[in-house]
Amino acid sequence: MYDFLIFTVTIAGIYAIMALGLNVLAGYSGLLNFGHIAFAGIGAYATGIAHARGWPVLVGIPLGMIAAMILGVAMARMGRRLAADYWGIATLAVAEILRTVALNEDALTGGANGIAGIPGLFESMPGQWGQFYFTVLVLALVVLIAILSVRLGDGRFGRALRLMREQPALAACMGYDLLKLKTHALMCGGAITALAGSLYAHYFNFAGTEFMLAAETFVLWTMVMIGGIGRTGGVILGVVLVQAVYAFVPFLRDMLGFGSDVAGALRLGLIGTLLLLCLMWRREGLLPEKLRNPA
Repeated sequence: MYDFLIFTVTIAGIYAIMALGLNVLAGYSGLLNFGHIAFAGIGAYATGIAHARGWPVLVGIPLGMIAAMILGVAMARMGRRLAADYWGIATLAVAEILRTVALNEDALTGGANGIAGIPGLFESMPGQWGQFYFTVLVLALVVLIAILSVRLGDGRFGRALRLMREQPALAACMGYDLLKLKTHALMCGGAITALAGSLYAHYFNFAGTEFMLAAETFVLWTMVMIGGIGRTGGVILGVVLVQAVYAFVPFLRDMLGFGSDVAGALRLGLIGTLLLLCLMWRREGLLPEKLRNPA
């Protein structure tokens, strides 16, 4: 039970960091990024490549964040002549291109086999203390990033992003550079998500293309939309609810005795039902964003 709880909390924390990164883009900025998981993949692969090259353990984390920020700049530049919906589809294409490259580049990414043997951050700790300290680190990062996210959203930059989201023409008339705002938002959200990808690689001692599937992006979107897009507390709530469903289904499988295929279908069905109910009766999420009253 202890191992299961540690695993569940750690994975929930990693997904919370990724969801907070997505919230900067989708919640504050209104950007339809359907390739968001590419940032996490870059963070994971940067950690794996740094290990494969014999570099210090912690070098891969900043390298992944820098690479994700560069990708964010490229995505922003790509969207200069694209409408919001077409840009969202283009980001999905970028993520799939990166996944395909990683899948076929044996020399750098290990190809289909990925990069194994990535050391954990606390693997030298005796017994189960390493897992415990890693979980504490992940939770501390969730709290820190959540606090910074709230401050960012309430600050001048966050208000500018919300103005761009609601009234882009008005934001441009007030002198804001919309391309610059989008670029900074993508760099910020990408760096946060790459950090989560590096933690994922250290936790599983592996970096592979399985973590770059488009389905992972839509899981993050589900978490954000259920909890409350644009609100940090809502994002955390959405992550907790979705991860609770993931953790509950194995217990239900053991009690009722059905197979793993049925368990997977049930998990997707429960999450889909929860999302559908929120879209029908709570479109803003369970904890909707609180906007200032212009009056």
